[in-house]
Amino acid sequence: MGTYSVRDVERVLHLPQSTIRGLVKAGFVTPERGARRALRFSFQDLIVLRAARALMDANLSKRKITRALKDLRQHLPEEMPLSGLSICAVGDRVVVRDGKAHWQANDGQYVLGLDVSLEGGVLRVIDHIDNEPAPAPAAHDAENWFERAIELESTNPAAALEAYERAVTADKRDVAAWINWGRLLHEQGRVKEAERVYRRALAESEPDALLHFNLGVVLEDMNRIHDALDAYQHAIETDPSLADGHYNLARLHEALGNEQHAIRHLGQYRRLTQ
Repeated sequence: MGTYSVRDVERVLHLPQSTIRGLVKAGFVTPERGARRALRFSFQDLIVLRAARALMDANLSKRKITRALKDLRQHLPEEMPLSGLSICAVGDRVVVRDGKAHWQANDGQYVLGLDVSLEGGVLRVIDHIDNEPAPAPAAHDAENWFERAIELESTNPAAALEAYERAVTADKRDVAAWINWGRLLHEQGRVKEAERVYRRALAESEPDALLHFNLGVVLEDMNRIHDALDAYQHAIETDPSLADGHYNLARLHEALGNEQHAIRHLGQYRRLTQ
């Protein structure tokens, strides 16, 4: 199946790039480096990343998470089987099984349930969900609206967009909801709406490098190169360690003939990704 870029992982797993890089930095996965030292993830890496986030959300210690992920890696195939996979937690162990089998962890130590499948050649990773739809969260409950939006992304994108909007209405400082709302609009080709969401987020929430960076990507897709440069510049000013920001600045400056700026940002990108 080849390898996956950071953006592929973000799309498939619905994890912000900052979370993906944090999990890499924590040592849960060790992706390869591709062209221009860009991170390239294997199928196994994707599943381990999603499992790591689920176990962290369950407040397990890093020691237990590391042990569980080591067990998971030992049982994962190198490539995605056509029958799909089901992954769950049983006690202190992670169980992997081909096909559509499901398990229930009854000891309450932690919850991990993932279904992995290929649909039309596209890899999908979703959490096990109950057959009964969850009740709508209260209007003021931003966290629950955010979680509901993530669950809906793969099955009902329109409802997911509405849920993200409700999340930021409930808490304008919910940067993750703003980011996911804008990303989902962008993925649907609704670039002008995505731009409006990111600009609202920057005006109404806390400063965030990924908001600026994602805005830059949208502006680039709209061929507004100088505006994109400004957005990427704001991104690295907010977070100087954002390697992708330096890389995109180097790439755009090179295209515009600004060789000195391109060299400077490319050098910084290489220092950050060594």
